[in-house]
Amino acid sequence: MGCEIKDNFELSRITTFKIGGLCDKLYLPDSIEDFEQLLRTLENPLIIAGGSNLLVSSQGVKQPVISTSKLKGLYLEGNRVVAECGVFGAFLAQTVAKSSLTGFEFLVAFPGTVGGNLYMNASAHGQFMSDCFVSARVFDLVDKSVRVLKKSDMGFAYKQSVLQSGRYIVLDAEFTLNSRDEKEIKDLMERNLSSRKQSQPSMAYPNAGCVFKNPENDSAGRLLDKAGMKGFEDNRVRVWDTHANFIVNKGDATSTDVLELMLKMYNEVKERYSIILEPEVIFVGEKNEREKEICNIIYQKIQK
Repeated sequence: MGCEIKDNFELSRITTFKIGGLCDKLYLPDSIEDFEQLLRTLENPLIIAGGSNLLVSSQGVKQPVISTSKLKGLYLEGNRVVAECGVFGAFLAQTVAKSSLTGFEFLVAFPGTVGGNLYMNASAHGQFMSDCFVSARVFDLVDKSVRVLKKSDMGFAYKQSVLQSGRYIVLDAEFTLNSRDEKEIKDLMERNLSSRKQSQPSMAYPNAGCVFKNPENDSAGRLLDKAGMKGFEDNRVRVWDTHANFIVNKGDATSTDVLELMLKMYNEVKERYSIILEPEVIFVGEKNEREKEICNIIYQKIQK
């Protein structure tokens, strides 16, 4: 099996938050076939793609970890695109633009991969991953087999998909895009990049993307701004100055530091507006006692 294995690996090295303790073994499959074999063999593996939208415990992770960073196959035929789960969204957007294909312009500013973006049904600027989706080959962790899920099987909604059930792992996915003038596509991507730079932190400031999902008919960033959270600092973390729905690691933050600030943000909005914010950032790994307390509060809607 073509697979690199790293022992006692520091997971902060592969997360955009730059936070995360040790795992006993990190597996890096060289092909989709090797990935399948690992999923058949390993018990309860944690899959890390781009490492965004993820808060990994500073206490580490007991389960085996698989990185999809080597699974970057990308195939174009006319308006049809097939991408392996480890392909970064920005690379996908730039590649299809050269073939005058539209639908992925919003991904140019995203740090996530195809697998992670489908998991969250990533969206921005009125575009969603689900818009151009046709089907995905997934590994079924229950019956240890490869299945094909059509769009109607995916349960797509805002920040949601059936992948969040924990049963399926994306291997690769097929999309059908529309044709458009290449210059128009690139102009739109430039506008998307400019919009991100004006309001959101770059990856030079370690962060995991939006901290909370937008409540129905409202914006988490707007609520947090009105609650006075923009620029708020606590220990080694800070709420971003121009968008209050981002937390930045100031250099040596722990998972506890982030959760404490998330709880502060959560409580401010709840107390002022009686609105319960739901985290978009996913916490994984071992918890200390304080982290258990906080997770039981801020992740209660998800746990139900």
